[in-house]
Amino acid sequence: MDRDALAELIVPPFALGEPLNDKGVYQLLNSGGAEAGYVFETEPLAPLPGFSGASINVLVTLDLEGKFLDARLIEHNEPIFVSGLGEAPFHKFFEQYPGLSISSSIVVGTPYGDAGEGSSLVYLDGVTKATASVRIAHESVMGAALAVAREKMQGISTKAPARPDLSHEESLTWDDLVAQGIASRTVVTNAQIDEMFAGTIWADDDPEATDYPEETYLDLWVVDLGPPSVARAVLSDNGYEELQNFLSISTEDEPILVIETARHGLVSTDFVRNTAPDWIAAEQDGLPVALRDSDLFIDLARGVPDGTALILRTDRRLGFDPAREWLLKVSAVREHGMFHPEIGTQVIEIAHTTPDRFFVRPEVPKPAPPWLEALRNRMSDMILLAAFLSGLTALLLFRMNPLADLAQFTPVRLTILAVVTGFIGWWGQGQLSIVTPLAALRTIMEGGSFAFLLYDPFSLLIWAVTILGFLLWGRGLFCGWLCPFGALQEFAHHLGRLLRLPEFKIRGLWDRRLKAVKYLLLAGLIATVFISPDSADKAAEVEPFKTAITTLFVREWYYVVYAAFWLIAGMFLFKGFCRYVCPLGAFMAIGGFLRGRDWIHRRADCGSPCQLCRVKCNYGAIRPTGKIIYSECFQCLDCITIHNDKDQCVPLILAAKQAKRMEAAE
Repeated sequence: MDRDALAELIVPPFALGEPLNDKGVYQLLNSGGAEAGYVFETEPLAPLPGFSGASINVLVTLDLEGKFLDARLIEHNEPIFVSGLGEAPFHKFFEQYPGLSISSSIVVGTPYGDAGEGSSLVYLDGVTKATASVRIAHESVMGAALAVAREKMQGISTKAPARPDLSHEESLTWDDLVAQGIASRTVVTNAQIDEMFAGTIWADDDPEATDYPEETYLDLWVVDLGPPSVARAVLSDNGYEELQNFLSISTEDEPILVIETARHGLVSTDFVRNTAPDWIAAEQDGLPVALRDSDLFIDLARGVPDGTALILRTDRRLGFDPAREWLLKVSAVREHGMFHPEIGTQVIEIAHTTPDRFFVRPEVPKPAPPWLEALRNRMSDMILLAAFLSGLTALLLFRMNPLADLAQFTPVRLTILAVVTGFIGWWGQGQLSIVTPLAALRTIMEGGSFAFLLYDPFSLLIWAVTILGFLLWGRGLFCGWLCPFGALQEFAHHLGRLLRLPEFKIRGLWDRRLKAVKYLLLAGLIATVFISPDSADKAAEVEPFKTAITTLFVREWYYVVYAAFWLIAGMFLFKGFCRYVCPLGAFMAIGGFLRGRDWIHRRADCGSPCQLCRVKCNYGAIRPTGKIIYSECFQCLDCITIHNDKDQCVPLILAAKQAKRMEAAE
């Protein structure tokens, strides 16, 4: 869900916090802003298909101890609720979760008979005629909740669970399974079970245990039938075939055989097939594992102990890993009293592990580093940007004079600036900012990583070309051709001329004084990084770039007014912000000192006596001597146009007149 839509579903006094991973898990914050739990949708974490084939998506809220605070149906397509019973019963089903804990074995069903009170299960009332749908929904809720619990509460790795290796062939017998511990056995005597109940009101409620203390109360065998080689050693040919048919449909289920040959019996007399066993539960990593009877006909191989047998199943997608140790928890239940007996339970824990050689663990693809994901996500934009930057750089490097000599140079330049504003600025969000150099400075100070630069490959490519431009032309490539806000200011200037607004030109001493302002602002921002680094981003708002380009003027009114002021001012004062205020421009001025050549051609007459280029230069980047001030040059090419035009350049005009006089004299 969209984060804002998700936040609206959080019931006060709680609020939605920050995302914790890429699976849609968020912090839950209390009224004081402290972390109080977790918020997540079930679909990304446990996408179990319903009858429609689509997942049932539920919004779940857990506290830090794993208790449900809320469970709310978001989206589903279950036919029985869409066009049959209506959605109200489905929504009501989820109202049972608040207050329950994920550490409990929660099942959908009814505690059949009073003896069920001794079960370790917590029952949720199902919905008549829709039991299957609500069970799928319940498994989705529990699967997602347990996934979050494993990662956020237990600190346990969420690596993919192992699966039976279907290609593993090994000839085994029942005796081999016993000898190797693949089939584990647990024996509990009557005396031992009496000792577990000693000191309770149920101590004398099992006469058989008291009269025959040395006899067996529980004789339990456990074996995982997922690996084919193990299943063949345990089941008859018919039993094995039936199991494989079942697994061909339930491909995510792990089948576990339990055989009890003593008097415990595994389940109560009220047990219903194909439901969760009431006296048996499982646990792994301290969290419950959902078990359910598979309702399979059990035909054992010769030599396998005969007794009460069940093939239980659990869904590996809900977090169960058959290749790691897990606990089977068998409840011993006693009743005290006759009419309304009090139920007492003691739990026998049995650890079981199946050797790794029978399983394969899918190699979880390592997620690509964030910078690579960012690059992939913007690949098409990057290709277009690279082509544009390559073409512009080549044009200015190899065809600059023909470009400046074009009769339609101004429309061509404005077209390029329109692409810069629309594609690089508003679409690509490639407006460079002083924030990046300040962040790099802070990283140097704190010894951090520069990896953050890679997360925005679009801007990084512009930075790379800008730095290359430093060596070729100085600051001009970026400030004159690649800055979206600078382009907007140039458009404002042309609009002002079109509207015949007055134009203010600042020359001489005041021009030099005002140009120093941007260097003072840059120094102030650098000082802020050292003195109050957390305030640097706020101080960088002296740039209106975020307002005009990044958010397209959708911000608080005072930011909008500030950005609009500079654009309106640009209609009267040519690129006033760029020339006098821009701290990024002050930083870019470094390029004027790094350039490898004086790329603007000058003549001996430039500056003395000719002052035309200096007078025409809107940036004030030419000294009276005719020398170019490259730290202030925006590479507009106006002076090159004049320099090459025999009808504008005064030295060329004078030379042409002198040549005519000489021809006339001859």
